[in-house]
Amino acid sequence: MKKTLSLVLALAMCLSLAACGNNGTQDQSSQSGSNTSASDVSSGSQQGDNSSVDAADSDWAKIESNGTMKIGITYFEPMNYFDDNGELTGFETEFATAVCEKLGVTPEFVEINWDSKIMELQAQTIDCIWNGMTITPELQEALTISDPYIKNYQVVVIRSDNADVYTSTADLVGKTVEAEAGSAGEAAIIGEGADESLKQAEYISAAKQTDTLLEVKTGAADAAVLDFVLAGAMVGQGDYSDLMIIPNLQLSVEEYGVGFRKDSDAAEKVNEAMQALIEDGTLNTLAEKYDLAELLLANQ
Repeated sequence: MKKTLSLVLALAMCLSLAACGNNGTQDQSSQSGSNTSASDVSSGSQQGDNSSVDAADSDWAKIESNGTMKIGITYFEPMNYFDDNGELTGFETEFATAVCEKLGVTPEFVEINWDSKIMELQAQTIDCIWNGMTITPELQEALTISDPYIKNYQVVVIRSDNADVYTSTADLVGKTVEAEAGSAGEAAIIGEGADESLKQAEYISAAKQTDTLLEVKTGAADAAVLDFVLAGAMVGQGDYSDLMIIPNLQLSVEEYGVGFRKDSDAAEKVNEAMQALIEDGTLNTLAEKYDLAELLLANQ
């Protein structure tokens, strides 16, 4: 009897140990499966986060999501100005609108201080600068710039009654000369590679190129240095009929481009739309409308 009882007890203990072993295996397997699932979820979440970061870093994704491209401008003919009906128009206005139409977004024009244009981009109050922006080495360093589209150069504007007095920059040594702050005109006076005679003039900066014309008109300044594109459209007519451009004087040949934040992917999108407008003749039609066809690089 004792032997039989001992055998029964031993058998019961073996069965109990076997059951415990199976439970341990199941628990371990369950825990292992749980860890795998958690790892997969974490990996998937991390990948999703990276996608979000990529989207957040994309200027074009933001523009496309908002459905609007905020375009920094100043007002001057023939680029961006108000017509007799109070409507914003101009070569750059229509050009930017045509590009935005190609891209499926709406243009929103925002007036900026030209001297603060880079800060406006960095603060993301605008998506680009599209306002007869001269491409300079300094801007190429600070921004990503579109393909150039218009040729331009700087000219000197004086009062017509001084036509015999100021015939070259040498005549402006010691005289008062104005230009828009941060412009190519300013660079031609005080920047690297500036005109040697203009370096010896008394330089005064203005907030806008049109302000420099008013200063010359009133006699507050002897001359102004500004874009030929603007001067050619305004000088010698209307309110500025008593002003003129010094003949046969080109200070610096340059090109216009659209400025974006550094490494912005929106620049390539604009380049693609711009090329399409060149190929279908739209850009040339706009240039002809605003008497800029001879300066359009696609026509050179």
